[in-house]
Amino acid sequence: IYRDTRALAGDERNGEREVDFLPRGSGIVTRRPLVLQLINSSAEWAEFLHCKGKKFTDFDEVRQEIEGETDRVTGANKGISPVPINLRVYSPNVLNLTLIDLPGITKVPVGDQPADIEQQIRDMIMQFITRESCLILAVTPANTDLANSDALKLAKDVDPQGLRTIGVITKLDLMDEGTDARDVLENKLLPLRRGYIGVVNRSQKDIDGRKDIKAALEAERKFFLSHPAYRHMAEKMGTPRLQKMLNQQLTNHIRDTLPAFRSKLQSQLLALDKEAEEYRGYRPDDPSRKTKQLLQMVQQFSVDFEKRIEGSGDQVDTVELSGGAKINRIFHERFPFELVKMECDEKEMRREISYAIKNIHGIRTGLFTPDMAFEAIVKKQIIKLKGPCVKCVDMVIQELINTVRQCSNKLECFPMLREETERIVTSHIRDRESRAKDQVLLLIDIQLSYINTNHEDFIGFANAQQRSSQTNKSQSSVIRKGWLTINNISIMKGGAKEYWFVLTAESLSWFKDDEEKEKKYMLPLDNLKVRDVEKSFMSSKHIFCIFNTESRNVYKDNRTLELACDSQDDVDSWKSSLLRAGVYPEKTITVGKNSINLAPFISFLCRASC
Repeated sequence: IYRDTRALAGDERNGEREVDFLPRGSGIVTRRPLVLQLINSSAEWAEFLHCKGKKFTDFDEVRQEIEGETDRVTGANKGISPVPINLRVYSPNVLNLTLIDLPGITKVPVGDQPADIEQQIRDMIMQFITRESCLILAVTPANTDLANSDALKLAKDVDPQGLRTIGVITKLDLMDEGTDARDVLENKLLPLRRGYIGVVNRSQKDIDGRKDIKAALEAERKFFLSHPAYRHMAEKMGTPRLQKMLNQQLTNHIRDTLPAFRSKLQSQLLALDKEAEEYRGYRPDDPSRKTKQLLQMVQQFSVDFEKRIEGSGDQVDTVELSGGAKINRIFHERFPFELVKMECDEKEMRREISYAIKNIHGIRTGLFTPDMAFEAIVKKQIIKLKGPCVKCVDMVIQELINTVRQCSNKLECFPMLREETERIVTSHIRDRESRAKDQVLLLIDIQLSYINTNHEDFIGFANAQQRSSQTNKSQSSVIRKGWLTINNISIMKGGAKEYWFVLTAESLSWFKDDEEKEKKYMLPLDNLKVRDVEKSFMSSKHIFCIFNTESRNVYKDNRTLELACDSQDDVDSWKSSLLRAGVYPEKTITVGKNSINLAPFISFLCRASC
């Protein structure tokens, strides 16, 4: 329920004064969720959850307390917070009902508001409207385009059938002369199953002038009866009609959801009774019981750890990769990418090759390039593999330790047991870490001991690029699909946009949506490379770019194609997929006139010695 519906919270008291306590002022009126519980009672007062025991009979003080409590948490400079303010109002003039006043979507931050205020407010609203037991009042001002309504968009996301959504159109009296919202109110423009109701609320001047609810309702009724576009539906418009409809819909909604709610409570009660039955004969001082419980918890820890690594579990993380999936990504995406990132300066390599050949010839002037010079250079490059390999082990170990901490959460009721379990398992992992590193370094030393030039994978420098190119072109299958944001589209052309990208061994294509019916562009991968782009101050996304080595335009008039992801892990994953398609980082080794991709060269180094 958005702030435009503030009149719903009021009621006439003795025909003179209304219960009007919502905050006043410009800018964001609601900066924290206000959970308002209306309770039918013989007397009238209000109380806050954060002021237990204190009764407010003056509703001017209620308004001041709301504003003061909001400022205490969010500050006085328009900050926001998802922590709700809980207010109970006891009155003989209300029904037993709970209303939640939520802030409207803010696009541009002001004051102390964070840069991602729009996403924060969306997350705050979604916490409430996703509940199946909640009715949604999607409030939209009449003087804005209904198609751009954030309230209707959010309501449609969580209630696609429209069973819980009621459209409310406010500010009908502020529309430009000659325009009206008749088509909207008649449910013709953007139909809702529950339809729309128009209301005319008090202006800020009316509120400051203490215009009571009775006068406001009378002015609202006269507006609908006198307006030529609304007079034929006047009986179906206005705040009283909305109150009546809310009462009816809420009654129906309670009747529909009550059986399922009762069934859920009964199943929970049976589960609790079954659990309580196990402890009826429980004696806290029974040592066998303690030993059994300890063994069960340790065994459960072991099972949880195994499930997280193997991938089978009843609690699957749907937010981010973890456990075995993260380790799989390290082996198949991060490790190959770390190999490609090994820098190799062309001039330095030329100098090393020249010195190696001269030093091996000694005082003689050689006619042929000696094999020993080749082996010396190759072995020096193989030694560079030790760094990425050790880093790969470190990343796997770190993920194993993170998995241990996640699995030990179930032991939080026993902090000493949890601490000791983590210590023992982590110590064991650290011990195996040193052994794993020794084994990895031993394998690299084995590769250094002998260079097998008769191996079928030994293709030499001259054919490296050609063989790599042929291998890439022979793979026509899809390598990766997913959403990416094209970041360097100018504001004049609509700004950054999100598309569905499809990467194959030959091209990078993007579509309007994941149904892949409308293709926007197809970019061949020939002569393309990848470079990192620094994250901008105003952007929350992580960016990398694709460019052409021949300085040609990559996308329309752009020399580079900047692509943005939500996390650095996604960027690394996409760069690894591009690597498989033959799109490498900038660094290359150049011998003569032929440019050799570093990845196939390293692949050769790894396999040529056995």
